[in-house]
Amino acid sequence: MVKERFRVGFGYDVHRLVEGKPLILGGVTIPNDKGLLGYSDADVLIHAIIDAMLGALGKGDIGQHFPDSDPAYQGANSLTLLKKIVGLAHDKGLTVNNLDATIVAQKPKLSPYLNDMKERLSTVLQVDPDLLNVKTTTTEGLGFCGREEGVAAYAVVSLGRK
Repeated sequence: MVKERFRVGFGYDVHRLVEGKPLILGGVTIPNDKGLLGYSDADVLIHAIIDAMLGALGKGDIGQHFPDSDPAYQGANSLTLLKKIVGLAHDKGLTVNNLDATIVAQKPKLSPYLNDMKERLSTVLQVDPDLLNVKTTTTEGLGFCGREEGVAAYAVVSLGRK
């Protein structure tokens, strides 16, 4: 039997930008004329983190755990969904070693909100904010993010024994 030292998972998510919806990223509502369309609150950052954690746990993906066919998840707060995945990790004796995530969006400027995102994430993940890195980038006007049609996020999570 191989003794594991840590596990790593990768996550990606994307949602379309539409008028009439709030823009919620990392659990923070950001003033913007468009928000993300999705079955839950469409928080692409948290969805990417959830998928990364599920990857590290070998437990499938977000759609398997929180299907859009289940009315219980319509309009769900993604921080609540993330708490459930943190519980799965803790049940296996694992905790977050560190997280590195990137939000891809042409607009709005997200850097003023990054510390608030890290604080919310550190609370739910139950780790020191110094173990979390959340950053943003644009696509220089290229692709669906550059045309302001959507927002994407990538995340890498390392889990280790408590």
